[in-house]
Amino acid sequence: MSKINTLIVDDEPLALKLLQAKLKKLPEIEIVGQASNGREAISAIMDLAPDLVFLDIQMPGLNGFDVVKNLQSDMSPLVVFTTAYEQYALDAFDIHAVDYILKPIDDERIKRAVHRAQQRLSKEKPSSKPSILGAINAIEHNSDRQDKNTNKVSQSLSDQQVDRKVVIKDRDEITILKQSDVEWIDAAGDYVCLHAKGKTHIKRITLKELLEELDTTLFKRVHRSTIVNLNFIQKVIPHTKGEFFLQLGEFEKIKVSRNYKDSIKHFLAGG
Repeated sequence: MSKINTLIVDDEPLALKLLQAKLKKLPEIEIVGQASNGREAISAIMDLAPDLVFLDIQMPGLNGFDVVKNLQSDMSPLVVFTTAYEQYALDAFDIHAVDYILKPIDDERIKRAVHRAQQRLSKEKPSSKPSILGAINAIEHNSDRQDKNTNKVSQSLSDQQVDRKVVIKDRDEITILKQSDVEWIDAAGDYVCLHAKGKTHIKRITLKELLEELDTTLFKRVHRSTIVNLNFIQKVIPHTKGEFFLQLGEFEKIKVSRNYKDSIKHFLAGG
């Protein structure tokens, strides 16, 4: 099998250097880059398209979870979290088959994570995003009790489609997003990530179900699991083989596949 192109991400220089030294001992690993914060990580993943990312969770600004949330599902590499998280979070990772390495970093755990990545990559190049979103949901809901009255309110609000809102149940709170504020959406299995005003909201719903609620004059599908709000497109950047990127903001860059180019050709033509 060819080498696994690997990106390493950690905000602590010593931790980054240690992880790099340990991974260099493994002949199956090819380190293609490193990043010291979440923004750099997203940019490096977009530019380098690594097979595997060792990703620190606890980083200032965008943390490791935020990095995954802000990646298109179709372009998300395999992820191994490096973490000092408490036990309840690790239990959630195990349940959802998310790989992780506890700090201080252990050689045997690295070897196990790399072996698992090899096995998965030998079959296909899967996205880690659905399983990670499942773990995030479990972590965030771990200490919360479901309130029946809240659930009834949530259901009632969900039925109100006339205002073109998206209703999100977040622990014991309900968030109501205006569709016009949602910049882009990407799906991972039974979850969607809605990106609006610098925040990423996770909603348990399939993309097909959500599409029935969205304003089709605003939202267009640009990839198998990605939708953009046309009003937020600032730039169109050519890529290879008829594909291109849409620049939505200072950091948000969305890849448009050839299969969905026609879906926004009217917009690109300036119509």
